[in-house]
Order: sequence, then structure tokens, then C-alpha cells
Amino acid sequence: MKTVKMIATASQVPKKVVSNDDLAAMMDTSDDWIKSRTGISNRHIAVNETTSSLAAGVLKQLIQDSGIHPEQISYVIVATMSPDRLAPSTAATISAAMGLTNAFAFDVNVACSGFVYALQLAQGVVNSLSAGYGVVIGSEVLSKLVDWQDRSTAVLFGDGAAGVLLETTQEANRILATDLRTYGEQAESLTAGSYETSKVWQQPQTGSPYFQMDGKAVYSFATRQVPASIRRAFDQIEQTPDDSDYFLMHQANQRIMNKAAQILGQPNERFLSNVSELGNTSSASIPLLLDQFIRQGVIQRGQLLTLSGFGAGLSVGTIIYHF
Repeated sequence: MKTVKMIATASQVPKKVVSNDDLAAMMDTSDDWIKSRTGISNRHIAVNETTSSLAAGVLKQLIQDSGIHPEQISYVIVATMSPDRLAPSTAATISAAMGLTNAFAFDVNVACSGFVYALQLAQGVVNSLSAGYGVVIGSEVLSKLVDWQDRSTAVLFGDGAAGVLLETTQEANRILATDLRTYGEQAESLTAGSYETSKVWQQPQTGSPYFQMDGKAVYSFATRQVPASIRRAFDQIEQTPDDSDYFLMHQANQRIMNKAAQILGQPNERFLSNVSELGNTSSASIPLLLDQFIRQGVIQRGQLLTLSGFGAGLSVGTIIYHF
């Protein structure tokens, strides 16, 4: 069966860095308060950058690093919950900017689980269509969805983009197992971008663009459902989490990652982390981890990687990937 092989990774983050001390000057918080509850010290915040420009930078770097001609790319999937606009899609915008004349392109919004879902969609694409090369990118400018006076959410989020160039191959399977689940009954625990249709003709819309989160509910969901999803995925291949070289979990909160590691009986060191410097970048967080630790030589060919995202929906998704 055809499968997708990651042959290049790339990432982009905004130039501006906002520290915990910067936030403490704006609201009732402190560096110690934020670190002790989240593990976050800094985050990158867009000033002139947009979701599309960050994604386009990732796509440009993937093309340059791999030597693939833009016309060889068959599809582009962008995972984002913070597009520049509802239409056209971010994927269409960056495909045009980079001259991808032979690619079909679309966005997918599964919030912080988005990259995992998009990667599985890419697997479905190559199984049903003739596609040589494809791109999956997670790109977010979450800062435009943040109420900068709400310390319960403002301290969490950052902006950035990262992605992978995929080659269709007949090699031994790369995606070994997938577990995707959505728990819509808990959807109100984490929302953003709420706009209500006016009940009176020609009256302005109501609603709030900002994040609204029940932190305790999300923490409980993540610490229960991420380990359960990972176990279900390993059950599919009759292996256990002990067989994974590294876990690349959505970077929402260091305490959540540590708890998931504890439940799975794994050392924290196997749960790769960069949340301290990037914060929660939603669909960009897992590919940002991939790119960073591949470039550092930590992730190497032949390793078994566990990619697991969770977030709004509430959703969870895990892919076991033979790198």
C-alpha cells in the first residue's frame, strides 16, 4: 500500500518575542505564576506576519531545502484555526504565492489536533489519488484571538508555523496506526471566534473573537484522553508505548505532558518539549517540535515517533509514525 514519507521539515516564527515579564507589566500575573502552572517562559507574537505569510515561508523553505520543483507538488493541506480570512483558504493562498500550478489545496480546522488529522488526510489522499509529493503545514496567529487582559488565556498562546514535505512511497509503512476521536459533548470547554447571527435584520453581529476556556475541564480531558488515544493506537499494531522512541505531544502545558508521561509509565525526557519558548501554537506545535528536534539530530531515521494532539472539539488524535 502507498504511504507518505516525510522528506523535509521547515518552520517559521514571528520575530517579536514576548516574555512572561512583558505580560506581567500588562496584567496581574508574574513570571513565577506562569511558569509554575504552564512551563511557559516566552512566546512569539506576530506584528507584521500573518497566518498565510508564515505558512508561505514554511512552504518556500520546504521547496528550497528539498530541491523539489513547485510543479511537482500535488496537494497542500494547511491545518489552522486562525486563518487570515474564511475564503479563500490559507492553502490556496500560499499555493498561488509559490507557483504550485498542479496542486489542489485546502484547509482543515481541528484546532490543536489539526496537524495529526491533516497528516492522516494526506495518507488518504495518496491512497485514492495519484500524488507524488504533498505538503502538510500547521500555521497559526493565535494572538489575534487572545484577550490580553485575561490572564487565564493570554499567557498560554503563541504564533508560528511549521510543516512537512511528503513523498508518496511503496516502502514499508510509515504511518503504522492512527486514532482520531472527537467528543463534541465537551465542545464548550474551549471555544474561540464566536459570532452570532443577528436576530434583527441589518443589526450588527454579536459575539466575541476571544478564547474562552474551562482550564480544569481541558486539563482533565487531556490527561485522560491523550494516554488513552496513544494506547489505542499501539494496540492496533500489538505494541506498547514502551516501543516509542519519542512522543511529540501538542505543546499546551508542560504539566499536562508530564502527567501524560506518568500515566503511560514513560520518562519525561521521551516527551519532547519546546513549550517554554514557544507557548501553545495550536496546530503548529507538533510540526514545530519535529523540525526543531530533527535539525538538532535528536530525531533520526528509523525511530518510532508518537504524534498526539488534543484540543477544541474537544478532539484528540494520535499517529504512530516510522520515521
